[in-house]
Amino acid sequence: MAAAAADSVPAGTFPSFMAEGTLLCRRGEYGKALACFNNALKLRAGDKDCLVARSKCYLKLGDTENSLKDAEASLQNDKTFSKGLYQKAEILYTMGDFEFALVFYHRGYRLRPELQKFRLGIEKSQEAIVNCIGSPSSVKLENKEDLCFISRQAESKKANQKLQVKLTKDQKWTRKREPVRNPKTERQLLGELYADKAYLEKLLRDEDLMESSTKQGIKVADLVLSGISYLDTRSEFWQQQKPIYARVRERKLRQQRWMRDKKQKPAEVGRYIVKSMEDIEMLLTGDCPEESCKKAERVLKTIQGWSDDEVPNKNELIGNLHSCIGNAQLEMGQMEAALQSHKMDLEVARQNDLPDAVSRALDNIGRVYARIGKFQQAIDTWEEKIPMAKSSLEKTWLFHEIGQCYLELDKAEAAQNYGQKSLQSADEEGDVEWQLHATVLVAQAQVKLKDYRSAILNFEKALEKAKLIHNEDAQKAIISALDDVSKSFIEELHGRREETTAYSLKEGSFSAGSTEDDNLEKGREGEESERSTEHRGGEKQKAAAAAAGTREDHRGPRQEGGEEGGEEDAESKGEERRGARQKKK
Repeated sequence: MAAAAADSVPAGTFPSFMAEGTLLCRRGEYGKALACFNNALKLRAGDKDCLVARSKCYLKLGDTENSLKDAEASLQNDKTFSKGLYQKAEILYTMGDFEFALVFYHRGYRLRPELQKFRLGIEKSQEAIVNCIGSPSSVKLENKEDLCFISRQAESKKANQKLQVKLTKDQKWTRKREPVRNPKTERQLLGELYADKAYLEKLLRDEDLMESSTKQGIKVADLVLSGISYLDTRSEFWQQQKPIYARVRERKLRQQRWMRDKKQKPAEVGRYIVKSMEDIEMLLTGDCPEESCKKAERVLKTIQGWSDDEVPNKNELIGNLHSCIGNAQLEMGQMEAALQSHKMDLEVARQNDLPDAVSRALDNIGRVYARIGKFQQAIDTWEEKIPMAKSSLEKTWLFHEIGQCYLELDKAEAAQNYGQKSLQSADEEGDVEWQLHATVLVAQAQVKLKDYRSAILNFEKALEKAKLIHNEDAQKAIISALDDVSKSFIEELHGRREETTAYSLKEGSFSAGSTEDDNLEKGREGEESERSTEHRGGEKQKAAAAAAGTREDHRGPRQEGGEEGGEEDAESKGEERRGARQKKK
């Protein structure tokens, strides 16, 4: 039971699954993204943002039923959830229910009128409805006869439905193989996909191939029929969305508009450019990078067709549009395309001597390099931009990003230097949030340099900044980092203490050995001094004895010539000499 429960709960966190799923969705890997969102919903069931994200994946994969279920589930507890309203409207529009889609676009627009996507949805739904049924003013109903033909039509329709139920599988196959509309009409509706449909219909005529199966046991006939069915469904949708007559009319209107735009006045040109740039920016900020990119490409093509007299700052606008296209491609995950667009912006700026545009292009190129992991190229690009930075806030961001890249390259000393520069610029600007980011960067670099004491001080400063701006996520992250650094610092102190103890023990043993040697030398010197003293005492004794013998020899004749009284005197003097000799000893 425990093992089964462990298998059902995915390994990971809700934010990590959401981030990975969003990135995969931007790359177009909708199947993998769907798996990530499923895991996220297992961890946090009913999360409305995750339901909308999964609904987008289902819609991209063509599963409108599940997509609609997720969109409605996101609105179950909150009917005013703007993302859910927009997603439901998009699904209904894709399914061809333009009227219901228009209802939900209007609901979202009333709640969030500042979002451009709701206004665009209203416009395209209204256009699709008009294309399907025509303008209301052009429709006139007349009742010239009785309405009995309606009942007859309904009866015939019901009979056809019963007949369809009784068709065999082979009859269904034959019916699907029959063309449903004029090939010319299909070619106009499907465009490039018409060749694919023709190829699939050609495969249907190969009966041996249709009877075969794949390695997974799926019949080739079922795969081919599902492909043709999908193309038929899309052509029906496109026919509803924009019929052939509407396309012809739109082509004529486009030509007329092009002729009119070609002759428009400079004031109108200026208004068109300003309005287009605002639309591009709003689409990008409104989480619609694909629409923003398409709009920018259309405007770029239009401006490139104008003369320098009509648009005096043509080159500057072209560079700006390349920048907008690159930013949209970056949001969609198209890194290489984004890099090329920003390099084109840089090239145009340098050719026309536009320093602000050069600074902008270098900034964007560095961001792309950092996103794809080429940190050294990002550093080189941003360091080229440093002299062009005009404000302290711009320098703060620039120094911080360069420091982060150095930190990723394990060049902690350079990261610390740029972090301190970023902190200095943030102090000049008085921006507390950037002071927080810069302080954290310095602390991270000091941890890599193993300067744990300074890192702890900087993390504590960063924690104060996070409390000041009420950033709870930053507070949690900093507290966790402080715990890790404190543990590392304590381990380092223990290591130093053990080294000091071992060194002192070595010093003690060395000093004890030298003391013993000194004592031995002193003992030897004492013995030698005693021996020399004894030797000198013996020599003195020998000298005194020799002196005494000499005196006795000198007194000898007088003793021989004396009498008895003289003998006594000689004895008494001998005793005195012996007493004096003993005293000397």
